[in-house]
Amino acid sequence: MDMIRERFEHEVEVIENLFVPMPDGTRLAGKLWRPKGAGPVPAILEYLPYRKREGTRARDQKMHGWLAGNGYACLRLDIRGTGDSEGLIDDEYTAREQEDGCDAIAWMAAQDWCDGQVAMIGISWGGFNALQIAARRPPALKTIITVGSTDDRYATDVHYIGGCLSKDNFDWSQTMFASNDLPPDPEIVGAGWRAAWQARMEHNRPWILDWLAHQRRDDYWRQGSVCEDFSRIEIPVYAVSGWADNYSEAVPRLLAGLSGPRCGLVGPWAHSFPHDVTVAPAIGWLQEVRRWCDHWLKGRETGIMAEPMYRVWMQESVPPATCHAERPGRWVGESSWPSPRIREQALHLNAGGSLDGAARAETDVAIRSPLWVGLASGEVGRYGEDAEWPPDQREDNGGSLVFATGPLAERTEILGAPRLRLRFSCDRPLALVAVRLNDVWPDGRSTRVTLGCLNLAHHSGHDRPTALEPGRVYEAEVELDDIAHAFPAGHRIAVAISTTYWPVCWPSPEPATLTLRTGQSRLMLPVRPCDPADAGLRAFDPPEMAASTPQVELPAPPGQRREIRRDLLSGVTTVTFPRWTYAHRMEDIGQTVTSDALARYTITGDDPLSAVCETEANVEIARPDGRFGHHSSGRLSCDAKSFCVEMALRVTEQGETVFERSWDVTIPRDHV
Repeated sequence: MDMIRERFEHEVEVIENLFVPMPDGTRLAGKLWRPKGAGPVPAILEYLPYRKREGTRARDQKMHGWLAGNGYACLRLDIRGTGDSEGLIDDEYTAREQEDGCDAIAWMAAQDWCDGQVAMIGISWGGFNALQIAARRPPALKTIITVGSTDDRYATDVHYIGGCLSKDNFDWSQTMFASNDLPPDPEIVGAGWRAAWQARMEHNRPWILDWLAHQRRDDYWRQGSVCEDFSRIEIPVYAVSGWADNYSEAVPRLLAGLSGPRCGLVGPWAHSFPHDVTVAPAIGWLQEVRRWCDHWLKGRETGIMAEPMYRVWMQESVPPATCHAERPGRWVGESSWPSPRIREQALHLNAGGSLDGAARAETDVAIRSPLWVGLASGEVGRYGEDAEWPPDQREDNGGSLVFATGPLAERTEILGAPRLRLRFSCDRPLALVAVRLNDVWPDGRSTRVTLGCLNLAHHSGHDRPTALEPGRVYEAEVELDDIAHAFPAGHRIAVAISTTYWPVCWPSPEPATLTLRTGQSRLMLPVRPCDPADAGLRAFDPPEMAASTPQVELPAPPGQRREIRRDLLSGVTTVTFPRWTYAHRMEDIGQTVTSDALARYTITGDDPLSAVCETEANVEIARPDGRFGHHSSGRLSCDAKSFCVEMALRVTEQGETVFERSWDVTIPRDHV
């Protein structure tokens, strides 16, 4: 259980708002925590669009209050055009955002409360821009701590999965759409707040229009993807994620790609800071942040750089379930990554559905999966307390090709990214493949271990898609997400291959039959031998944080149940995910925020062109000067040649409509 610290080395002074000037005259709004009477100290920046005043208020206090009590000045900054910052926001991770971040760091370093050294910390968006700003090398930035982020905006963010259109693409656009036109607070910005709000309403547009206009890896996605040139980052990097997060594979890639001082940590967690998790065990993460920053910013020997470069939670096998409050396992470590200790084991896909160490006679085996394959996918990313894990995989296996080993004679542990090397042909110009690595129990239950997807038109690269020639034999490699997993003796390792995975991946324009060449296709497993040194790893401290700002949780709106409906008579399948449904009152500023949203995915029968994603979002802020609300709905549909985006927006004050706008835009499909 999280422990609230009441007493610290330093008394903490909180400045509710200060403005950071940009060279063009725009002011960014920040909240500052600093150790009172400590003089100049190193500073830590967290840089987000999620509205510091009321959006992340309680969370910010728990983390930054703790770090300030331990000797650091912490600035939580609203990105240009968000929260109480001036200007307008155009998109995520823009060059303008990064330039502003560099200017903010220079400003921080020059303040009398800062000793000239700045670190960045952040999860998700804040983890992204920490990497991106580090690559721009502002002189005062000395280290970054990036959590739940990625080095590759195209391949491993929420937009595209292996070149397939991700379910989260439209969903995430709606989430930001619902935030970007909320008003600034007049208690912070003064009388100009209404003009700023009007400008935001008029400027707000669905970012999905840009994201769908770039369906291949082009310069739009290369901007901000630090994997394009890892050598640009020279400062120390601490990269962190969780196996249940959407971004875990970025940690080993950063360790392998960077050349400066670096450490990686991956636990069993979902998309959360490791001290405040929905999947146990939590750790004393803020203590680790202090150890890292004390080493790099205060020159103290904390021992953190003497520990393994890569530390991960080796997960034990668990029965399939849609909810995991805890994942059993143990901490293991590798002194370098890639580790010379990891050995690749080849398991060949052979006739009869066997997965063997040796290739046997070559045969062709075909699969055209029904569109319901993927209903047992759970939720990619797993962001909230009601996050959904994949249930038993046997139903999805029924529409897939499955290859399995015999019962394992001994325990087998893997650490890394499994890869499936395919030799195949296809009867359609466009197709996708979804590959699941499963842990099959002696009684037949099947637990999904990890997943990989590939748009087969991208077999030569995400930047140069080409239509497939029906009947031609191709080779492709599907990289599955990195994972640490222990297969017990007596269990079987299985790989399941399908040509659909709805709603995680948008389906190809027409049903496709994939023909695999057995004997020439193989699974490459990263097998990790046990290391006795793991038993001697330093134990993490118990989690702790500062006390939150006063917040009262109110009855949330009814919202929408998380559910899957499959009508066998009509053939209509509907998957609904509730989004950001809550209501809480912040007593110290007299504000209440209420939110309810959903994303609903529908598909009918065997018709991939029936695929539809619908979204709704309602957010209301009630504060002393009134009630302000965003209400929007969206719909993404397709035909064989195009995607269609429909959006409707209504903004309210005191319940009355003050602004309306709608969009109906057609965007050509580009080999998707």
